[in-house]
Amino acid sequence: MRPTGLRRPRASQDTGAELARLRAENTRLTRAEKEWQLEREILRRAAAYFAREIR
Repeated sequence: MRPTGLRRPRASQDTGAELARLRAENTRLTRAEKEWQLEREILRRAAAYFAREIR
């Protein structure tokens, strides 16, 4: 059995790397969500425009 003191630095590094990866993924997903919201708004307005034009 290993002493817990020997595992801490590696666990800390792994945790730090995982945190950095999750933050980067969160940033990417937030940007993608904003783009999807804009696209959805454009499509909503286009659908409303063409629905009025048909009547």
